[in-house]
Amino acid sequence: MLISEIKNELAAGKWDEQLYLLSCKDDLRAVKERYKAILDRGLELFGDVDAHLFSAPGRTEVGGNHTDHQLGRVLAASVNMDIVALVVKDEKACTYLADDFNVETVMIDDLAMKEAEKNTSEALIRGTLARFKELGYHIGGFKAYAQSEVLRGSGISSSAAFEVLIGTILSYLYNDGKVDALEIAKIGQYAENHYFQKPCGLMDQAACSIGGFIAIDFKDLANPKVEKIDFDFAHSGYRLIIVDTKGDHADLSDEYGLMPLEMKAVAQVLGYDVLSKASKEELLANVSKVRHACGDRAFLRALHFFNETARVLEEAAALKANDFESFNKLVIASGYSSYMYLQNVYVAKDSKQEELAVALALSEELLRGRGSYRVHGGGLAGTIQAFVKEEDVDKYCTFMDKVFGEGSCFRFLIRPYGGYMLV
Repeated sequence: MLISEIKNELAAGKWDEQLYLLSCKDDLRAVKERYKAILDRGLELFGDVDAHLFSAPGRTEVGGNHTDHQLGRVLAASVNMDIVALVVKDEKACTYLADDFNVETVMIDDLAMKEAEKNTSEALIRGTLARFKELGYHIGGFKAYAQSEVLRGSGISSSAAFEVLIGTILSYLYNDGKVDALEIAKIGQYAENHYFQKPCGLMDQAACSIGGFIAIDFKDLANPKVEKIDFDFAHSGYRLIIVDTKGDHADLSDEYGLMPLEMKAVAQVLGYDVLSKASKEELLANVSKVRHACGDRAFLRALHFFNETARVLEEAAALKANDFESFNKLVIASGYSSYMYLQNVYVAKDSKQEELAVALALSEELLRGRGSYRVHGGGLAGTIQAFVKEEDVDKYCTFMDKVFGEGSCFRFLIRPYGGYMLV
C-alpha cells in the first residue's frame, strides 16, 4: 500500500481498533497524530512508495527478580510504550533512520560479527540477519524510519524492543509473518549475546515479542516454557507506574555481577550448576555448610531465589483468577524479598545514596492497602514500579515528582500485543 493511501486510511479511522489495542488509549487523537507525523516524514524520505507499519513495545518485569540467570521463573509484560517504524523493502541493505540517533547501513551480504560494532544498533541488526539466515529463514533489506517512545535507562528495555522490531520486520517482509514470537525473541537474544556482546537472558525479548502478561520457566534453557496469561489490565482499575529515582548505575557492574555469582556458588555447594536444579529443602538442610562456604548474603540470596521463583506461579494464578488484590499482596512480598534477602535495593557501603529504598518507603506510606510496589529490574539504583489505583495516580505521581524531580513518574498500561505489523 502506498504511504499516501496509508495516510488516508489512518485519517478515515480504518485502524482505530488496532491503534486502541496497541496504545491502550481510549482517546486516539494524539496516537493518530504521532502516526501521521511518521508517515509524513516517510513521504519526505522515501517518496510515495509501497510501505508497511510496524510496532514493538517495551516491557516490564513484574515478578521473578534475579531468577532468570539461575534458570528460574519470571513474570513479565509488554507496556503501551513502543517503537513505531515505517518500512519499505530494499534489495541489498538495511537502513534504519531515526531523528534521535544515527545507525550505519548494514549490507545483507556482510553478516560476520564485527568487534568494532560492539554495543551498537548496527550489531543488533547484523546479528538478527545472521541468525535468521542460520536458521533457514529468508532475509532481505529494508529502509525504515522509526520513532521511539521506549525510554532508555528506565528498565523498559529499549534494546529488546529494537531487536523485536527488526525480527518482526524480517518475519513479515520476507517470511510471510511465519516466524513465531518466541523464535523472534530467541533471535534477538542471540544478536545481543553474540553481536552486541552483552550477556542477557530471554525475558526482555520474550515480553516485548509475545505481548501481554507472560510467565516464563527457564529450566530447559534451550526450550523455555512460555505461557501467555489472559488478563485485561486496561480494565483492572489500576495503572503501572515506573518511578525513576535518578540513581546512578555507574560503577555498579561488580555489584550486579555478584548476585548470579553468589547464587551459583550456593548451587555448587549443593551439587548443581544453577539453583533451579536444587530445592529449597536442600538449601535449608545445608544452611551451615552454605554459610561457611559462601557467606551469609549468598545464603539469603539463594533463599530469595527459591521463594521468588515459586511466587511467580502464585502471581500468574492470581491474574488468571482475576484476583488483583491477591496479586498486589504477592508483588509486595516479592519486593520485600528483594529488599531483605536479595539485597538489591541499595549498595551496603553507601548509606547516603539509597534512592530506591526511599521510593519504596514512600510508596508504602502512600499506597497502604491500595496497590503494590517493588524494585524494578536489576536494582541497586534506577527505578521502582508500583501498581496504583486509577483514582490515586495523580496524587501518587505528584508526590513522587516532588521528591525525585519533575517527570520522574511514567504511567503505563499492559499492552496485549507484542511485535506487530499494522499494514
